[in-house]
Amino acid sequence: MSCDPSSSSTPSGPGVSRREFLATSSAAVVAANLDGPPSVAAQPAAKLALEGGTKAVPKACPLGLRWGPPERERLEALLQQENLTYWNGPQTKLMLERFREFCPMKYVQPCSSGTASLHIAVAAAGIGLGDEVITSPITDIGTVIGVIYQQAVPVFADLGAGTYNLDPADVERRITPRTKAIIAVHLCGNPCDLHALKALADKHKLVLIEDSCQAWGAKFRGQPIGTIGHMTCFSLQNTKHVTCGDGGIVGSNDERFGPLLQKFGDKGMDRLKGGGFQAFATNYRMSEPQAAVVAGQLTRLEAIASTRARLGNLLTEKIAGLPGLTPHQVHPEDRCVYWFYFFRMKPEAFRCDRAQFVKALVAEGAPCTAGYIAVPLHREPVFQQHGFFAGRWPVREMGLTTMDFTKHQTPEVEAILKTGIRVTIHERMTEDYIANVAEAIRKVARHYAA
Repeated sequence: MSCDPSSSSTPSGPGVSRREFLATSSAAVVAANLDGPPSVAAQPAAKLALEGGTKAVPKACPLGLRWGPPERERLEALLQQENLTYWNGPQTKLMLERFREFCPMKYVQPCSSGTASLHIAVAAAGIGLGDEVITSPITDIGTVIGVIYQQAVPVFADLGAGTYNLDPADVERRITPRTKAIIAVHLCGNPCDLHALKALADKHKLVLIEDSCQAWGAKFRGQPIGTIGHMTCFSLQNTKHVTCGDGGIVGSNDERFGPLLQKFGDKGMDRLKGGGFQAFATNYRMSEPQAAVVAGQLTRLEAIASTRARLGNLLTEKIAGLPGLTPHQVHPEDRCVYWFYFFRMKPEAFRCDRAQFVKALVAEGAPCTAGYIAVPLHREPVFQQHGFFAGRWPVREMGLTTMDFTKHQTPEVEAILKTGIRVTIHERMTEDYIANVAEAIRKVARHYAA
């Protein structure tokens, strides 16, 4: 087992090629669990590492340094410049050129964070006082910070049981006359059902914003993520596929919104037309040093995205059919880039709870943790108290919304967070390493099978 990609092998299941497997919907994999192979309890179980047995994953695989010559080249070029402002800066121009190679956008605005990119998009969409925006409750609070600052109301919809993305049927149930937008969060880098969500947006005259912060290099039905919705938002925070420590990008091909992005990311002024401050907006500008690092990072993106997609899909292949486990569900025509891999366990299928299951996996050397965020976003204290502005929520006090987050229900989300197990996936891992992680999962599942 090695962390060197050059040493990876390409294993495949008995009688099934990798190509054939990946052409099959992972939804079918989930469905197959209803019948499944003979119970793993009937198979010989190796002794758990937790009980003194040999680890299934003998050596950790750290991500290591993520920068080198490409970033150094851009930073050295930067040091020859007299100006480090983003506007018309050569590093920013190159960064945007490279960004458009994988996400063809006519209008692109670099900014200070993924949170900023989402706020810019919401502002450009004209979201304001009392408007409702439907989105996911399993996400970073950055998805809705801009919504709340625009004095609008986030409405959290339920998610698909295996995709962890917005359930279009539940989204439609939550649409009201006040609804103005949908923010589709591509959680883990797994594309949402954009055809269904775009159809809803068109039907109800809503704006569809893609939160692609975890989805660099993902593809929906072969099309680059971010190109279906009216606007798309990316994060360059340190843990993302490509990074400059912190930063973001927002883009659009829509003539209604695209020309507004620069203005709402740069204190409300139009740098092309002039004319003073045309709108009230904050300063979300990115600097040239950040853009230089991103320009270097973007040369790595395709290799990062394709490697993570291959390794995540391989993990699904290796644990598919294990009774009591639901692999990460990805549409066969999409490319999920696995910011992390997420699978679920059915508590009734095992003689242990999730905490014990994960403890055993960690002892085996598998890079796993229990769950993702602790609670759905609307269960966080600030939402439960409706205390967004100095402990108050003016929109609610003014009677412009009846939203009560203490009563908001998303049952599938609650179940996902209680039964989900997170597995780290990154580009330094190899197929041999992932095969060992899969063996750890199989080993623990066999041991605790009810």
